[in-house]
This record gives sequence, C-alpha cells and structure tokens, in this order.
Amino acid sequence: MSRRVVRQSKFRHVFGQAAKADQAYEDIRVSKVTWDSSFCAVNPKFLAIIVEAGGGGAFIVLPLAKTGRVDKNHPLVTGHTAPVLDIDWCPHNDNVIASASDDTTIMVWQIPDYTPMRNITEPIITLEGHSKRVGILCWHPTARNVLLSAGSDNVIIIWNVGTGEVLLSLDDMHPDIIHSVCWNSNGSLLATTCKDKTLRIIDPRKGQVVAERARPHEGARPLRAVFTADGKLLSTGFSRMSERQLALWDPNNFEEPVALQEMDTSNGVLLPFYDPDSSIIYLCGKGDSSIRYFEITDEPPFVHYLNTFSSKEPQRGMGFMPKRGLDVSKCEIARFYKLHERKCEPIVMTVPRKSDLFQDDLYPDTPGPEPALEADEWLSGQDAEPVLISLRDGYVPPKHRELRVTKPNILDVRPPSGPRRSQSAQDSPLSQHTLERLLEEIKALREQVQAQDQRITALENMLCELVDGTD
Repeated sequence: MSRRVVRQSKFRHVFGQAAKADQAYEDIRVSKVTWDSSFCAVNPKFLAIIVEAGGGGAFIVLPLAKTGRVDKNHPLVTGHTAPVLDIDWCPHNDNVIASASDDTTIMVWQIPDYTPMRNITEPIITLEGHSKRVGILCWHPTARNVLLSAGSDNVIIIWNVGTGEVLLSLDDMHPDIIHSVCWNSNGSLLATTCKDKTLRIIDPRKGQVVAERARPHEGARPLRAVFTADGKLLSTGFSRMSERQLALWDPNNFEEPVALQEMDTSNGVLLPFYDPDSSIIYLCGKGDSSIRYFEITDEPPFVHYLNTFSSKEPQRGMGFMPKRGLDVSKCEIARFYKLHERKCEPIVMTVPRKSDLFQDDLYPDTPGPEPALEADEWLSGQDAEPVLISLRDGYVPPKHRELRVTKPNILDVRPPSGPRRSQSAQDSPLSQHTLERLLEEIKALREQVQAQDQRITALENMLCELVDGTD
C-alpha cells in the first residue's frame, strides 16, 4: 500500500486572522473612483488611504497606532484638482509619499511625525510631464529618490524626485493603456502589462523591450505581473471562459508558462502581492471577500496552493505592509490593510510556532530603509541589490527625515536640452544673459516703487489741502 507523501514546507499552515474591532480604523470615506489600484499604502509608521473629496482629490494619512474611530475633521492631504488614483510610500524614507491623479500630475509629500492641525496642501514637489491621467506609481527599490509613473497617455516616466527632473521617458513601448508596472529586485528591469494583452520585460536605461509574451492569459480583462526573487514572473489574468488564473513564467523561455493555476470565475481583477523573503504570493481580488495565497518553489508543480483567508465583507482595496513593519515576536509573515466602504481592517498572516524565540528561518535579512545607489549612479548603468537589515531585535523606524529637493538652475529660464542633464550642467553658474535680465527686472521694480511713492505723496498733499479748506 503506497503512502501519500505530504510536501514539507514551513508555510503550509499559515493562517489569516482579522484584527479585533478596536484595532481597525473606522469612519473613513474610502474613494469610490473606478480604478484598479489598491487605494491604500502602508509602512511601519503610517497608513494612507485615498478618500472621497469634493472639488479635487485627497488622501488621509494616519499614524499606525491611531486606531478606532477617525475624527471627521482629521486633516487630509489635498492638492490635486481631480481624484487621486494611486499612492505609494517611498521605501527609503517613511515620511515621504507620492500621489498620482486624474489631473495628470504627480505630487510628492512630506508627512510630519506629529498630526498636523490643518490639511496638508503644499507638496514638496509637483512632477508634470504626462498629458493624461496618471494611474500608476512605483518607487525604485534600491536607488534614492527615483520614482516611476505611468499614465493613460501610454507613457512611462522615471523621475529624480530630488531635482524634479525626468531621468527617462519610455513613450513608444506601449500602444495602449498600461495596466501594471513592477521593478525587479535590484531595479534593473521593468515588467509591464498593457491593454494590448502583452506582457513585456523592459530595460528602461537602454529603452529596449528585452522579452515579451503576447496573450499570457487568453481573457479580455486586465493582466497584472510581478517579478519573483529569482527573476521569474508571476502574472494574473483571465482565461477565455473568464476563469481567473495565476501563471509562473521564465523570461528566458516565454513559450509556455512554468506553471498555471486556475481558480474561480469572477470579473474582479486580482491584485498580486509578492513577498520575496518567503516566496509567497497573495492574491486579493477587488470586490472579493477572500485572499488566496500560494508558495512558489523550485520543485514541480512550482506553484503550491496554501490556503484562502475568507471573510464576509468585500474589499475595496488593500495595503501590504513591508516586512520591516511586522511583529516578529508573533511570527507574523504578512499584514494586509483591507478597505471596506467606511473602514480599514488589518489582517494578519501568521505561521503557528510554539517558541517565543526569534525564528531565523521565517525572517531572513530583509530590505531596510537605506538606498544602495544614488539616482545618477543608477542612471549611469550601476545596479545594486537592496541594503538588508536583520529583524532579530525588531525594527524601530528612524525619526523624521526631510526630503530635500534641489532644482537645478531654478532661475535660468532657458529650456533644458533634453531629459538627461549631466551633473556639470546642473551646477553651472548663471549665464550673463540671465544676470542682465534679472538686473533689468530689479531696476524696473524699483522705478515702479518710486512712482507709487510719488503718487502716495501727491494724494497725501491733496488730502491735507482739502482738510485745511474745510477748517
């Protein structure tokens, strides 16, 4: 009689649990905008949620510890003139968040450690370069101040937030609307999905499509794709019969998927959240009330179904905490922030362990808040893996760190010669023409002030004469 061998995995018994009612965030008017982004971003300090706002776009930022009912007058981050479509925390500064909007702009905000008294209305910098709505944001995983944006103009722009400059513009790669963009672990490649049903791997610095796969999923609904830790790709999509699918691809052989999992029939787009430390992919469908999760391994069948966390309420969006924000003493391996219509509910994924000691096998060193490269180093062709930290003693977020923006030649009105400007061009002194123009402006302003002074003196004299006449 043959015995069935059960696959050995430390993640086989991972279970999900919703936080208690007093640990949720209540009375938040979650945005009703029709857009397939997660509407929520979270880091070890703050929770940010896109909310309903009259006359523009806004999102709310709450300290993680501020659970319970949210005051209806709690300050918002407001500055966009149309709905906010995506938000993303900077991985190298927990006080900096970027927002993308229907108004075609990207804004980068500094969030103070204290709760402000009024709405935050002034971004550190506004990035303008798209001609249509901007719906996707993604910070570079290893280079400081490098932010990617994708708009409905089918263009991907990579910015240096520290100077406000466009580093790269990829404007002839996609013939239709871009559905998702993802960096690989060291930020040397991009994976994109598009309305033309093609999955592409792009080298942004060379401006080349390295590999592509037409119709990785046969269905018409939007695709999503994320890189795995070893450079493979996971894609979510739909079969011809509208069954939702998860596929694993080897970019060196795009002919057939390494593995294909079919799930259920539903029209909700699956948002994939991948944890490189445990090699687990979590699939959250918008409008679903469940989170499915799978382990990715090197042995067949490569994609192993683990379990499904189910609840009663459908999710409007989902935030995914970086590994450094988890409670290692409770063997937490993932934490989600599920958006309902009027609240946000944490969901904790835990590996059951009896010991209270630090579990080395669950928590390998993970990316920390220090960047491995500067923006110009990355642009010049350098690559570096993320700077890792140990979670053995837990993670304490650093104090407030300010993002300094230094715009090159802010007084020189000459247009830049191109998207790439060298450091020497940024640091060059003001031209003679610019200095002369500034001196002329100052002289003209002084003359205007003198003329106003003379006019005021004349009016005062007239007033004095009138007063003397009445006496």
